[in-house]
Amino acid sequence: MTEVPAVRSEWGRFAPDSVERRMLEHTGVALGLVLRPRTVVLDRARVEVEGIDDADRVVVQLVANQGAYKPAWRNKVMADLFKLLWLRRSVPGVERAVLVVAEPAARALAGWVAVAAEDLGVEVLVWDGETAAPSPR
Repeated sequence: MTEVPAVRSEWGRFAPDSVERRMLEHTGVALGLVLRPRTVVLDRARVEVEGIDDADRVVVQLVANQGAYKPAWRNKVMADLFKLLWLRRSVPGVERAVLVVAEPAARALAGWVAVAAEDLGVEVLVWDGETAAPSPR
């Protein structure tokens, strides 16, 4: 008997009730886009992108950490900033890179990290559970 390969949903690993899915939906509303997770295949690598529009112009990474802030979350923020910079440079057509941080993790944007994101042209949105809005930092 031949097995039929499982079809991956348009939401990939994001379950219907997941924080990441809600973040991505609210970010899409804020940006006026439909965003979905996708695997992007480049010449030398395959990479999971947490959100990208149909035209491949906007890439989004999510920092969905919940609960009490942990200093290690800053590493996730910086890794995602680096990934966004790389994606913007490596994926043809990408014009905008957006980092969306859940409110509990927003402390990771203190000091030079927020300045670096701004200087490097990465848009930062903070998600409060209902909306994604530009970071006040």
